[in-house]
Amino acid sequence: MQWTNLSEQTVYENRWFRVNLADVALPDGRHLDHFLIRLRPVAVATAVNAANEVLLLWRHRFITDSWGWELAAGVVEDGEDIEAAAAREMEEETGWRPGPLKPLLTVEPANGLIDARHHLFWSESAEYIGHPEDDFESSRREWIPLKLVPDMVARGEVPAANMAAGLLLLHHMRLADG
Repeated sequence: MQWTNLSEQTVYENRWFRVNLADVALPDGRHLDHFLIRLRPVAVATAVNAANEVLLLWRHRFITDSWGWELAAGVVEDGEDIEAAAAREMEEETGWRPGPLKPLLTVEPANGLIDARHHLFWSESAEYIGHPEDDFESSRREWIPLKLVPDMVARGEVPAANMAAGLLLLHHMRLADG
């Protein structure tokens, strides 16, 4: 039951995204017009320290008018390595420089409408380098015990699905056996 994108045209574009209209053929031969958003990849990073605390940002999202815990994240610039982008975002948004990053997972948060892949990384160490350059991104930055993550997600305190998935996986990896 595969849908086929026969063609698409851009109806709006800026430096962040493109809105395209696709002519899609359905398996039964019918066609439909389908809007889609083309985005740059998103790079995400955090660190977990020796006390099994994870570095999070508390921020407000005006689009949904909601507050929640998130990981440092941003778009990958043209020609930028995804892992380097993740490290850059963590440093800019938290003031902490990650140690060697390890891939955590890659997710597609809304693949029925948007093509963006979110690449999550983590490190077992971080060095504080000073107040974050992009301090407007969050109200505060804190080291939160990983053991609290499942309850935080269940209470809706981590509203972004990509962040919840990454944090739950980190919780499982670091604490499931202990």
